[in-house]
Amino acid sequence: MDLTQQAHGHALKGRDLVELTDYTTEEIQYLLDLAIELKRKQNTKEIFRPLEGKTLGMIFEKSSTRTRVSFEVGMFQLGGHALFLSKNDIQLGRGETIADTAGVLSRYLDGIMIRTFGHENVTELAKYADIPVINALSDLGHPCQVLADLQTIQEHKGALRGKKLAYVGDGNNMAHSLLLGGVKMGMDVSIASPEGYESDAEIVRQAQEIASETGSKIAIVRDAREAVENADAVYTDVWASMGFEEEQKVREQAFKDYQVNEELVSGAKADYLFLHCLPAHRGEEVSAGVIDGRNSVIFDEAENRLHAQKAVMATLMA
Repeated sequence: MDLTQQAHGHALKGRDLVELTDYTTEEIQYLLDLAIELKRKQNTKEIFRPLEGKTLGMIFEKSSTRTRVSFEVGMFQLGGHALFLSKNDIQLGRGETIADTAGVLSRYLDGIMIRTFGHENVTELAKYADIPVINALSDLGHPCQVLADLQTIQEHKGALRGKKLAYVGDGNNMAHSLLLGGVKMGMDVSIASPEGYESDAEIVRQAQEIASETGSKIAIVRDAREAVENADAVYTDVWASMGFEEEQKVREQAFKDYQVNEELVSGAKADYLFLHCLPAHRGEEVSAGVIDGRNSVIFDEAENRLHAQKAVMATLMA
């Protein structure tokens, strides 16, 4: 990396990752390029341990496969240690204020990762902690996943600017971070959601403001075919995210015209990429033919959670 890129990395040291809007386009690009470099190092067995002797506290109020394994393995590969803290292990927001928890953990740890429900848990933790706080998912956003998504698209397409990303489904935390991260990197982003399941209006407003600076185009539509037309990447998520399982039957009816299947993706570019943050429900939000087809990059995407998050930790915590 050249001196300018190194300067972007240095500017990120000690900062939080609450949402990708916290960072400039150049800083996000630095993290993506570093993630690709760390992936190369891992594949060639090159030792890189900038976090020797450092510890990451991992707070989980929501269960996870990819988040826990990728952060824990990532810290190990970077030379550090990851400490798993379930909602039953600590008193976050119950017997102890978040501010006090942040103050205490700042005396023990070098970084905090949190996977939670309320986004205010992330923002308050970041406000009061003296160490970097990483949002590993909240009900409002999922920036770590989107860094891995952007890395995957960059690896397969060579660049992000000017590419079209289409998201079909619930206007949830994934849609929010994809919209914000996409326009930050100069991508055109289209989102198709049924009535009543649209993305947060304030997030859309923020994205439109960013798009006016980066030259991106945003389309918030009802018609999934319109969203996917000529797309370079097509993305979806489960119809009932964690915490909304009791709405499964209602959502199945609401989203019945929003399945990503062979007919829908026929409108995308022939070499489109299919992405999904996983876990996936074949036959619901996506057909087996699409998610298991030649355009699917879901396992590259899942692997890149490890590399993208290593880039974040190595930069913020070193």
